[in-house]
Amino acid sequence: MSKQLPVINLMGPTASGKTALACELYERGGFELISVDSALVYQDMDIGTAKPTKQEQALYPHHLIDVITPLETYSAAQFVEDSCRLIDDIHLRAKTPILVGGTMLYFKALLEGLSENLPNADPQIRAEIEAQAEANGWQEVYDELARVDPEAGEKFKVSDRQRIIRALEVFRITGTPITQLQREQPKNIPYRYTFHNYALLPDRVELHERIQLRLKKMWEIGFLNEVEDLIKKYDLNENLPSMRCVGYRQALDFLNNGDRSLKKYAEMEDKALFATRQLAKRQYTWLRSLQELHHFKTYSSIKQAHEDLRKLYG
Repeated sequence: MSKQLPVINLMGPTASGKTALACELYERGGFELISVDSALVYQDMDIGTAKPTKQEQALYPHHLIDVITPLETYSAAQFVEDSCRLIDDIHLRAKTPILVGGTMLYFKALLEGLSENLPNADPQIRAEIEAQAEANGWQEVYDELARVDPEAGEKFKVSDRQRIIRALEVFRITGTPITQLQREQPKNIPYRYTFHNYALLPDRVELHERIQLRLKKMWEIGFLNEVEDLIKKYDLNENLPSMRCVGYRQALDFLNNGDRSLKKYAEMEDKALFATRQLAKRQYTWLRSLQELHHFKTYSSIKQAHEDLRKLYG
């Protein structure tokens, strides 16, 4: 197989306009879309994830949407395995894959590979860590991590719960800090691809306005009703990765609290807006760290990105 198979990576923070751009390229023919979004993998989580509607998906089919239930987990390793299989299939159909999304961990795993010998997730150990946090607080769990893996302690914050769980899980399984294993173990890099990396990085003020408008629309079209339906259908709790998605955590807290007053509703909306802005901030940080190691073309203007990519791939 050719070692120069092209892959287009279209990245950007939430609400940056990357999906619309990918769909425009798809219309020109010769492309297939692969979602790079850790929230879009969940079935029945549509409004709060800004998932393309069924009608939009019929016009612009996306791979890796609706692949698991909200009770299941989907790792970066699974993403790399699934996306590489899809990329190869798309190339066999003489088309070019466009990977579009904002989950930078997935992009990093695809661009740089993953440590081959890191242990798989252990549900029992994860449950023990979560039970410890629930009983004694996340600060105690974070302090334990900082003792056994000072480098991870410097990188993570107490609020980085999923990363803390994974790092402690690896240490409890292997007895070795995850940061050491990541440095020492070989990477499984998909050399057979040539990545063309593009990033939409709009002005922060403009992006915050787009985020606010998107969330306003979500609430208006029934986001809270969607979470109520999820609670009826699934045995949900706040520790599930699906319920850590921005918006869902805040809505779940509101619905479980019992106080449905207008004041609490407004607080929920404010918390969801703040969490989404914080997500965008983290995505900017991830993108800049990726740019230090990989060639990127970045755009602050969505209009300019459309014009350039139309010329390149029109």
